[in-house]
Amino acid sequence: MVDRNPHVEKLHADYLFGEIARRKSLLEQRCPEAWVISLGVGDTTAPIAPVVAQAIGEAAAAMSTPEGYRGYNEGFGLPELQRRIASRLYGGRVSPDEVYVGDGACPALGRMQLLLGSGCSIAVPDPAYPNYLFAGVVVGQTGAFHESSGHYQGVTYLKCTPENGFFPDLASTPRTDLIFFCSPNNPTGTASSREQLQQLVDFARANESILLFDAAYRDFVRDDAIPKSIYELDGARRVAIELGSFSKLAGFTGARLGWTIVPHELTYRGGKPLYPDWEQMQISFFDGASNIIQHGGIAVLGDQGLDACRATIDGYLSRAALIRETLTTLGYEVYGGAHAPYLWARVPGLSSWEAFDRILEQTHVVTTPGVGFGPAGEGFLRFSAFAADRDVAEAMKRLASR
Repeated sequence: MVDRNPHVEKLHADYLFGEIARRKSLLEQRCPEAWVISLGVGDTTAPIAPVVAQAIGEAAAAMSTPEGYRGYNEGFGLPELQRRIASRLYGGRVSPDEVYVGDGACPALGRMQLLLGSGCSIAVPDPAYPNYLFAGVVVGQTGAFHESSGHYQGVTYLKCTPENGFFPDLASTPRTDLIFFCSPNNPTGTASSREQLQQLVDFARANESILLFDAAYRDFVRDDAIPKSIYELDGARRVAIELGSFSKLAGFTGARLGWTIVPHELTYRGGKPLYPDWEQMQISFFDGASNIIQHGGIAVLGDQGLDACRATIDGYLSRAALIRETLTTLGYEVYGGAHAPYLWARVPGLSSWEAFDRILEQTHVVTTPGVGFGPAGEGFLRFSAFAADRDVAEAMKRLASR
């Protein structure tokens, strides 16, 4: 028999949401009549817009006809979808042939880590979306996980807390090959300013690093002064790869559709462009996103689709505002929620898990312990505004009356 991949053995994965599910299940076993409300998971709840669902249905029906049947993808996405992403989401800052359509941001993270290899050094925010690390661990970019520190050996952690404006101290940050960053941010719900992101781009250029920019929540931004894309910053095309997703834009968490932008100016050390290698990775490890779902993406980026998606996102943001108002009234120190569906609340005097348990037991409301996103999240809870209106209103009522 073969030996187990030693890097997989290092993987400290699924503790957070697995443990949340376990504690929720125990409560439901004790209190089978309880209405447990989840403000923890970052999954959308609003239905897909009718115009989008209609386009998906028509594309599926066409597959039953000789004229409409389509097999393997040619290229790296339906050309019309690539064109619409480039024009409607990026305003021409990228070209259609720099848009690589995929099955969501998370799988693209893994393929990019595989491309860059085990010798690639990485920097990740703390706290951060855990999947930034998981693929890096599996391909051998990290050392062992240390329970005492909550960190992997060999990884540079970029502390992002209220004390530094949720932006790392770049002056004291060592050079790495790859830098992960997300704005608007998961889990803190904060959005970095234009000045901050320009500093990050300049830092990457000075260090000849690649910046992997996660823009999954770009469509929640409601202030023109806050960049939605890293390519709004000078010099970003020379150092940045951007990940985008229809999951939060259009409710495609179950449909799976996203994109990766790899500018042609982005090169390895020595000047060889990266994008041909990314194309080879796409060919070798991925047969393309569903043609049927891509037609849904085209409909999302039509006038009716964008209007419907914006209305849905406005609904999520209104729930975020209600959560923020309630938590602030209750005396919590609250961050985020203005340009993201997440709120980051400090729980003084309690650990993240203690606060999670207290709220779950007293109100039957599920949150997410901040420490699950990294040691810098200790003492915080993440609240998600993706729940339905009725659920958020009831959850806030319970919190206010406990």
